[in-house]
Amino acid sequence: MNLHAKLILSALCLGALPVAQAADFEDFGRVVRVTPQVEQVNRPRQECRTEYVQVQQQQQQRGAGGSIIGGIAGALIGSQVGGGHGKTAATAAGAIAGAVAGDRIDNNGYGGGGVQEQAVQQCRTVDHWESQNNGYQVTYDYRGRNYTSLMSYDPGQRVRLRVSVEPAQQ
Repeated sequence: MNLHAKLILSALCLGALPVAQAADFEDFGRVVRVTPQVEQVNRPRQECRTEYVQVQQQQQQRGAGGSIIGGIAGALIGSQVGGGHGKTAATAAGAIAGAVAGDRIDNNGYGGGGVQEQAVQQCRTVDHWESQNNGYQVTYDYRGRNYTSLMSYDPGQRVRLRVSVEPAQQ
């Protein structure tokens, strides 16, 4: 084949290209029905509340240091009073009184394990169901036939279509 014939054949092929591409075109179809595709989704959440409960406090251990120091101080003061056997009795009475006073001072606020109210937070997980749209099932009419397609949006009254035409196979 000579160069002149090849050029003519190439020109004819390039000229036919728009005709071959014309097999794909855009058109519109009439929307017949749109059905939202809704799904129920669980999004659990925490619900908390505060309750007040009574709690038994632990017993504290009593200290003996105050009794000992109070007893010594009371004995010293008591020994300064009186004479003879009276002095011995005053020393003993001072020791006892000092021990009692020292114990009360040292163990002031000793509760002996009372009951106290305490705040306690209690939480639980509850189901929270929500509706979630996953798209639209669209039924449309194109040239007398109904077609159905799943779309991410509601197209309104008409839907844009890409139409492709090709020869039938025999």
